[in-house]
Amino acid sequence: MRVCRFIPFMFVAFVLSHVAQAADKVPSSKMEMQLSFAPLVEQTAPSVVNVYATKKVRSRGRSPFFDDPFFQRFFGNNGFGAPRERVERSLGSGVIVGEEGVVVTNHHVIEGATDIHVALANRQEFDAELVLADEKTDLAILKIKEQRKFPALSFANSDDLRVGDLVLAIGNPFGVGQTVTSGIVSALARTQVGVSDYQFFIQTDAAINPGNSGGALVNMRGELVGVNTAIFSRSGGSNGIGFAIPANMVRLVTEGAVSGNGVQRAWLGAQLQAVTSDIAEGLGLERPQGVLITEIVAKGPAADAGLRIGDLILKVGVHDVNSPDGFGYRLATIGLGQSVDLTILRHGKMQTLRLRADVAPETVPRDGRLIKGYSPFSGARVLNLSPAVAQELGMATGLEGVVVSEVTRGSQAARLGVRKGDIVRKINGEVVTSTKVLEILSKQDFRIWRLEVERDGQLIRTAISG
Repeated sequence: MRVCRFIPFMFVAFVLSHVAQAADKVPSSKMEMQLSFAPLVEQTAPSVVNVYATKKVRSRGRSPFFDDPFFQRFFGNNGFGAPRERVERSLGSGVIVGEEGVVVTNHHVIEGATDIHVALANRQEFDAELVLADEKTDLAILKIKEQRKFPALSFANSDDLRVGDLVLAIGNPFGVGQTVTSGIVSALARTQVGVSDYQFFIQTDAAINPGNSGGALVNMRGELVGVNTAIFSRSGGSNGIGFAIPANMVRLVTEGAVSGNGVQRAWLGAQLQAVTSDIAEGLGLERPQGVLITEIVAKGPAADAGLRIGDLILKVGVHDVNSPDGFGYRLATIGLGQSVDLTILRHGKMQTLRLRADVAPETVPRDGRLIKGYSPFSGARVLNLSPAVAQELGMATGLEGVVVSEVTRGSQAARLGVRKGDIVRKINGEVVTSTKVLEILSKQDFRIWRLEVERDGQLIRTAISG
């Protein structure tokens, strides 16, 4: 792959028909400086689409008399102050990755949508259906409702990217129409961006603005290297720091959607911790590196691989890992059922262990229940904890009990501060061992509810009048 560098105060663009075979070099002639990205844009732009999502939201008027039976008698459900339906529209971008009309975009672009339309670069519009929505990766897969062949981009191996590689960002910023911006890969393996559960992004200085979400980041071979997702901005506009989901993760989600299997996530069966300067010093390291194992689940993949508490994982395959998020990305993209070598440091000695990527098991049925009645948990949906449920909710591994997976807005549970991820331990001294037990206890007419709830590892005890 050809890589071009920037000369101070001068933008240099390299696009040659044989760019894949050319060696890295700085432009050496005026002719080379006058080369254009146009052939590359003509090749890739038809595969980038606009995504229009529509959703209907019910809102209530502000009349304080709405709940009064007298006013309801006269105005009915559609009168003054009654719930009203309004339409919200969102605009984003998408990338065709399958000739049959498979489109990838961001989850936040289509979240809650009742109608989705896709417009090609030539302004042709089509209805689209949602095939898969994956909030954890902030990706969604659509299918255009038209039997024909569409121009599709092929996936690059995003692990081959290097800082300094030239890239193009293609999308529809601010709804002005398809726009192409150019830049370089500014950084790799960016974490703590706060966009998805898999914090591992390509950073680029190619201008990305609102409306670019779901658009393509392409390399000089015209391959998809990432899906543009977020920007770092205080003003809402581009500040030259944009983030894209790597193509290897996009491919994984797309394959799950097309196969009908959904997104199946690999499970480590261990808890990881980032290495701080103090931890590095204690381990005799020159600098912070790797991730530290702090907990292991019996009979999980980590235990089967021979990992132990206190082991320091330095590499997954050939890739360095320096954060739990980075490790999670590497584990997710090796593929279920596949094995990978882990390079670890144990008692000052380097070792290599073989880890197999398996799904988290549902050791007990989740038995989801929506709690009703006058219980403090009324309006909360609860599940029995298992490794599978804990992974779905982003919780620490090895937890047991009954967990709150969702809280209905405006419910009794919401008003009392019950949160997603709370583990209900006891009600009036009775140990809550299952969702069935919690539901039975919630139907009791207690004058005082004495609760014990675990939140983020801390036990909270409180009493509430019935």
